[in-house]
Amino acid sequence: MKLPGQEEFDVSRAYENVPTGELDSGPGSGPSPDGSSDTDNRDLGVSNDPLLFIQLNELLGWPQALEWRETGRWVLFEEKVEVGAGRWSAPHVPTLALPSLQELRSLLADGLVLLDCPAQSLLELVEQVTRLASLSPELRGQLQSLLLQRPQHLIQTTSTRPCWRSAHPREAFHDEEAPLKEQRQNPLRQKLPEGAEAGAVLAGELGFLAQPLGAFVRLQDPVVLGPLNEVPLPSRFFCLFLGPPTLGRSYHEMGRAMAILLSDPQFQWSARRASNLHDLLAALDAFLEEVILLPPGRWDPTARMPPPKCLPSQHKRLPSQTREVKGPSARRGAPAEDRHGHPPHAPSPELQRTGRLFGGLVQDVRRKASWYPSDFLDALHPQCFSAVLYIYLATITNAITFGGLLGEATDGAQGVLESFLGTAVAGTAFCLMAGQPLTILSSTGPVLVFERLLFSFSRDYSLDYLPFRLWVGIWVATFCLVLVATEASVLVRYFTHFTEEGFCALISLIFIYDAVSKMLSLTRAYPIQGPGSPAYGCFCQYPDPGGNESQWIRTKPKDRDDIMSMDLGLVNASLLPPPECARRGGHPRGPGCHTVPDIALLSLLLFLTSFLFAMALKHVKTSRFFPSMMRKVLSDFSSVLAILLGCGLDAFLGLATPKLTVPREFKPTLPGRGWLVSPFGANPWWLSVAAALPALLLSILIFMDQQITAVILNRAEYRLRKGAGFHLDLFCVAMLMLLTSVLGLPWYVSTTVISLAHMDSLRRESRACAPGEPPSFLGISLGLGGPSRRVSLK
Repeated sequence: MKLPGQEEFDVSRAYENVPTGELDSGPGSGPSPDGSSDTDNRDLGVSNDPLLFIQLNELLGWPQALEWRETGRWVLFEEKVEVGAGRWSAPHVPTLALPSLQELRSLLADGLVLLDCPAQSLLELVEQVTRLASLSPELRGQLQSLLLQRPQHLIQTTSTRPCWRSAHPREAFHDEEAPLKEQRQNPLRQKLPEGAEAGAVLAGELGFLAQPLGAFVRLQDPVVLGPLNEVPLPSRFFCLFLGPPTLGRSYHEMGRAMAILLSDPQFQWSARRASNLHDLLAALDAFLEEVILLPPGRWDPTARMPPPKCLPSQHKRLPSQTREVKGPSARRGAPAEDRHGHPPHAPSPELQRTGRLFGGLVQDVRRKASWYPSDFLDALHPQCFSAVLYIYLATITNAITFGGLLGEATDGAQGVLESFLGTAVAGTAFCLMAGQPLTILSSTGPVLVFERLLFSFSRDYSLDYLPFRLWVGIWVATFCLVLVATEASVLVRYFTHFTEEGFCALISLIFIYDAVSKMLSLTRAYPIQGPGSPAYGCFCQYPDPGGNESQWIRTKPKDRDDIMSMDLGLVNASLLPPPECARRGGHPRGPGCHTVPDIALLSLLLFLTSFLFAMALKHVKTSRFFPSMMRKVLSDFSSVLAILLGCGLDAFLGLATPKLTVPREFKPTLPGRGWLVSPFGANPWWLSVAAALPALLLSILIFMDQQITAVILNRAEYRLRKGAGFHLDLFCVAMLMLLTSVLGLPWYVSTTVISLAHMDSLRRESRACAPGEPPSFLGISLGLGGPSRRVSLK
């Protein structure tokens, strides 16, 4: 269907990649140049169309001085100009009345629809629209002059207050073609991605028009229409809705309805590919079929709905259209979908069985060999340096924590020095040789529990702990090599999210249990004392001239207010503090003389302060305080800053809280042993064979801990390109298990918490995001391991 005068424009050609005959079928029918349909691309979350910025300019001032004023804008959500405050409102979900959509449909059906208009400027566009309208020459001239007026834009800058920019209505148009300086410096431009296009909607009441005038124009090539939009973007759509003042008809609401339609992805898809008026009206009808109505009187029309935290996928709106295009024969050969509507994913190449001994390991080595040089060259990215510092501090704090816990669990057989040395050796070797260097090795909660049980067993049965531990490590390395040879790592593709979350919960509970248990042990070693407790009281006793110490007794006070009223007996006893007593030649006597007060209480306060401070800093990233860069730094280094705060408070108060025992020399913590562990020591020879039983249990634990962490890190949503290395990683862990057992160092396996923190420090998020839209995750652009490593986007 074409209107009179529309034949000048060749609208037979549709959008470049969609045949004209297929446009009536909707957005599911257009094949792309690579042979895949646009529907398939949209199902995958990929859009080939540029982002569209829509602006509503409203004609105000009739019948006095007429002027165009920007009153609303849309990208994904609506923003309105708050006239009284002179600012933009917060982005919100747009709402509109159903009659405005019905009136818009009628106006489009009777108005001008120009598709693929060849205009190259606003002047040419206005001449084309007014020439095709049924207007007298005088009215046409007035309308052209009105449409060429520079509109007033509300441009908010960071350095100045919001300002309205306009020019005299009668200025020559050739001076109006170039965008204003404020338009080019508009901060909104930085939020829009490269290649974004604009759509302008003009609406208002015009008294000299006898009939409503509606026009929908799609430009053949997007061009910048001078100062028409507040952002100098090339415009693809131009819509005009003018008419005489009529009771019950709001051109402002019709303009909003058109802007909301253009901001809808499905309508925009159809509008870009429409070949005639019928296609455009069909797209509007499809939009009306999905509109959700709210009953009147049950909600406040002035209320603004905030944008959702997560937008629903657009592919959920396509099934009915897709079925019309593909038909039952196409669906018959399609793979079954899961209960969420997503097609099943084929297993990754790393998790496909080869049927050969060490076949998976060989494939992992070949896969990583091609990326190995780029792992070091790509490390020059600036994001690597901040990630290196962050993961270094996170690993150091973890090594200190587990070193102290391990030293207490093994009664000094291993300690902080072994933890530091093992972290350095195992971490460097793994990052240089592993298939997924984003993984961070460390002591974990389950392994710590096993070490504690193994030491308790050795102590109870009078066994030499380190030689027994050596044979357990040898057997664990052997079992892991068997798992690598038989490609047992392919079983991880059957791990569900329940398995992953359950194992992560186990690790978290072990961390929490150890922390609380440590605090309770402090309360037993250093009880919180108060007046009247059995351990309260200390006296200084002086020897008499004959060298004998005088005797004294402490009587019970008569009441609580007379707590210090005691019968000290002879005069050579006093209440001096122990250091002052010793300086004057006396001897401290009493149950409270050698008890340090407030140790347990202060330790508990430091524990809670560090935890709460770390949690508060972690949530600073999503707060409204400080610039975004500072918020990210505070959030990334929350744990380190919390530890520094706790240590600073402890040093400032000067109380003798328990500290870690660190050797002053580079030697093992356990006195009398060397760096190499003897295979037998005082243990019988058959213990080397019996160690296979606990080693089997530890092997299962190592396999689960390592592979679950690897599965979490290699999820598809992280968009890693260099691939995983399940077999190669397990092989490296087996070799390191053997090395650390020989040296008497802690055992190391992939740690989920620090590895995920490592991934988080390498996240890439979009800087160009629409108002109201959270930054979108672009993937893990950088990966560090050993010196530094990088993993590119998919």
